[in-house]
Amino acid sequence: MMTDQKLGIIYTALAYILWGILPIYWKMIQHIPAFEILAHRIVWSFLFMGIIILITRKGKAFIQEYRYIIQEKKRIIGITLASITISINWVTYIWAVNTNHVVEASLGYYINPLVSILLGMLVLKETFSRAQWIAFALAGAGVFYMTLHFGSIPWIALLLAFSFGSYGLLKKLVPLNAMYGLTIETFIVSPVALLYLLNQQNGQWEQVEWISITTLFVLGAGMVTAIPLLLFSAGAKRIPLSMVGFLQYFAPTIMLIIGVFMYNEPFTSVHAISFTLIWAGLVVYSVTRMKRMKHYQAKAS
Repeated sequence: MMTDQKLGIIYTALAYILWGILPIYWKMIQHIPAFEILAHRIVWSFLFMGIIILITRKGKAFIQEYRYIIQEKKRIIGITLASITISINWVTYIWAVNTNHVVEASLGYYINPLVSILLGMLVLKETFSRAQWIAFALAGAGVFYMTLHFGSIPWIALLLAFSFGSYGLLKKLVPLNAMYGLTIETFIVSPVALLYLLNQQNGQWEQVEWISITTLFVLGAGMVTAIPLLLFSAGAKRIPLSMVGFLQYFAPTIMLIIGVFMYNEPFTSVHAISFTLIWAGLVVYSVTRMKRMKHYQAKAS
């Protein structure tokens, strides 16, 4: 019989693998503008999550979480900002994939853990260890090297890293169950998304192809958003945080492979040096994190 921890590893790994192959999905509808895909993703994610909550009979728990949010102004602001930052992250990611910047998108998600450390230091006043400073310096050197040789800042990677890092920070300030959190976040921005879609269609509903591959992919945007999140939610609580930290690199690694080998995006010597510096920073960060967790576990026992 499979242990709870093994099940957790499978769920979490599967979540990151699905996030890693997501570029293939968005490429299937790359003829649709990124903001239109984003609007569909928001609306269908909200509806899909609503159905999941009803099927699993968690309506009461969801209402309790919603009441918890609206009881305090700071929480309302926090969850609204979380909705905006994840929307920025989503549209940047979709645009990057559909304009042949998958490699740079993967760079953003490699940088993200180190950006999270920086935001923790700046906002939550967390202290940096010497090893974390080294990790951050190595990643910064990688980004600087790429900027210097390509003559432009890798803004896609940085926007993805900082928007997702900010989202994680806001989620820490307003803690919510992953399922309910996504439902509330998409609920907040769904009216704007719906208005955008109605405006795009401009009443020309007779021209819509209701039964087509594109329609199926658009409707499925909610599922491909929610399923990895549900798997992650189920898996992460069963395994140590250090294991989650290791598995999170599955997604950008798969994205990098897809960008280079499937979509023939360039991976030059400049990319190789920049990525190596960032990977070195991540190794330093991961090793330090694991040592710290073992230290805390030993203390607790």
